[in-house]
Amino acid sequence: MDESPPNPQELNIPNIPVEFVSEEEMALIEAAYAATRSSLSSSSVSSSICSRSRLQSKMRSIQSISLLSKRGLNGSSEPDIEDSCNLRSTQKRSRVAQPFLLRFRRDWGLSVTDLTAAEWCEKQMEFTLRFGKPKINKAMKAGQARHLKLKEEVVKKVKVRVQSDEDTWAIKFIDFVTGATQLLFDGLTREIPLIGFVEGVWLVGVVDEIRMSEKGSGRNPILVDTKTRVRDSLPSEPQRRNGRLQLMCYKYLWDTLVADSFPSGQFFNFFSLNPNYILCEDIREKTANSGFPTKTLDDIVGYYRNTCSMLPPSQDHLLLRYELQKDQSVLGEDQFVYDPDWLKKQIQGSLEFLLGEREASYTPEEERWKCRYCQFASVCPGNPTPNSSRGSTSSDTSQSFELEKNSDLAP
Repeated sequence: MDESPPNPQELNIPNIPVEFVSEEEMALIEAAYAATRSSLSSSSVSSSICSRSRLQSKMRSIQSISLLSKRGLNGSSEPDIEDSCNLRSTQKRSRVAQPFLLRFRRDWGLSVTDLTAAEWCEKQMEFTLRFGKPKINKAMKAGQARHLKLKEEVVKKVKVRVQSDEDTWAIKFIDFVTGATQLLFDGLTREIPLIGFVEGVWLVGVVDEIRMSEKGSGRNPILVDTKTRVRDSLPSEPQRRNGRLQLMCYKYLWDTLVADSFPSGQFFNFFSLNPNYILCEDIREKTANSGFPTKTLDDIVGYYRNTCSMLPPSQDHLLLRYELQKDQSVLGEDQFVYDPDWLKKQIQGSLEFLLGEREASYTPEEERWKCRYCQFASVCPGNPTPNSSRGSTSSDTSQSFELEKNSDLAP
């Protein structure tokens, strides 16, 4: 869609914007809050929010292997990566022969959390993809609840009845447009989804917080991620390194998008989406009420691209915050500088594993303490002391792929 970027003054977005949430997602949120009263005395609990399609995709993966993946878009590491049609054609091979990226991430794309999970331990991620994600413990639930509370301080949820994959993707794009508009007007937004094509693969992520100074021209937003901890201490260096990787991935995605590098045609083709699909009535009604009326998925993607064109690149300085779960006090902050060379090396290394170019590697010898907190430790050849492994029973075990925002794992 080639229309000019929307004028923020005409969008008529309220001070606290709305976020569109499917009925299934809303039900999961409500169930999580209900569970909070029985499992945590003073913290809200939120289970991971998944759309109907994601849940069904995960169930199919579990049954076929006999899962966890961060929503994966797929790709390939050399010239084939640039051609999503070639990638699609490889799906004709048997499931056994397919790389993890195609077996588990072809419906929703690779997620930033997939990359951080692989950096933490590729072997653990392989086990999780095959057999299921780690059990969610009390510490993880408290971390999820904290992130949900922070989000609800600036965003109001609105239930939407989705009827197709096109509707589900439209909600993600709409939430970005709404969040970006809030950032431009108020200088702050939280939990904003990013969808882009980087390093030859489709990558998705959700940024905890984006801040922008209210003064001066040419403002560049700063990306922030909050980690909650059970212990009254800062995390170990491997955890902090993992958090830095996460934020650098978000910056890479953000800067790619604002440079107007979203290949919409390739997006529709890769995910087998109909750009002319008429969105469900709920979405059409609510976008009209919010100031940017839409009819088709292509309309939404047009707003997404136009909104991106209005945004500046993010700052090279990124910020990790660490909070104590029991009282939300700040334990410390880690401000660091973006390192594009290191980031691309990490992404490309993870893609080699995910694309089946090599076997999963074990965590380095000096970091084998991680095995004490892994639920697969008893069956992993890389675990030095299998009989003493605690697995995922500890309340401090929190390094778990899609829940990495709540990580509280320390040696």
